[in-house]
Amino acid sequence: MYNIITIGDAVIDTHVQIDNAAVECGLDGQSCRLCLDFASKIPITDSFQCLGGNAANVACGTTKLGLKTAILTSVGNDSNGKLVKQELKKYGVDTGLLTFDAKTKTRYSVVLNFKGERTILSFHRKRSYCWPKKLSETGWIYFTGLSEGYEPLQEKLLTWIKKHANVRLAFNPGSFQLKNTIDKVKEVLPHTDILIVNLEEAERILGTTLEKEKTVNAIIHKLLSLGAREVAITDAGNGAYGGNSENIWKMASYPITVVAKTGAGDAFSSGYMSGRVLGHDIAHALQWGVANSCGVIGQTGAQKGLLDKSGIKRMIEKYTNINPTKIQ
Repeated sequence: MYNIITIGDAVIDTHVQIDNAAVECGLDGQSCRLCLDFASKIPITDSFQCLGGNAANVACGTTKLGLKTAILTSVGNDSNGKLVKQELKKYGVDTGLLTFDAKTKTRYSVVLNFKGERTILSFHRKRSYCWPKKLSETGWIYFTGLSEGYEPLQEKLLTWIKKHANVRLAFNPGSFQLKNTIDKVKEVLPHTDILIVNLEEAERILGTTLEKEKTVNAIIHKLLSLGAREVAITDAGNGAYGGNSENIWKMASYPITVVAKTGAGDAFSSGYMSGRVLGHDIAHALQWGVANSCGVIGQTGAQKGLLDKSGIKRMIEKYTNINPTKIQ
């Protein structure tokens, strides 16, 4: 039996470290753009390939934290697809539910890293996702980012969840789902035990803004009213929030020098989920999530800085003055 099965796309990321670019923002400091000299040869200081994608990142992170994890994903029958499987196995993730699709290329991204921020050029096309004839026993499903064509898979997942009341569902909708099928995202929420999103994603789901709602508390309560039983919201360098109808906690981020932010959200998810699966309360799970996320942003790549249990413990003990605070 698995502790958790992640469902979502796996990606091959090509990271490029840019040394010569400019960032231009509006007068309000928002709507910033990465600017490169057109028709020029742009110098870089480093580049490498690694595994990416929400489901793959979280599978690697939870495995490193001691959970028995499998991934349900579809990749192309190409060299990148074979690399995905190879990398997942390297991290100890069970790939028995991975399928190869000869009609579609494996998803890939080019990640432009500059001054601690990342700009992602992402390739994805409509896919035919396969639901297994028999899904292995598991305590949790972690449902996350998928490409166009995912709707039949979601329908089969929700039908399966209704028949397996002992299995709990965590939901972390991906960018395609949030941008193109928000109604389908909302269909999952009444079946969701833990919803994990960043603040911008929470605003998109609700069709509102933090400025309008005044507090993250209010946003969490609105997401709870849509059916989610527990909500965790990340807010970049401001840390993270987590709570249910009874209590809401805030956890500040640790003062880590940011090298690259790719994978930070997934690292939070794998830390938070591992904490909850292993029986820790929301406050403690927030510590695990923030610690794991800070481990990743101190490195380049979505898996390089992932922490194990001892690493989580060391991070928390190093910053004993930063603890979760109950705000409701």
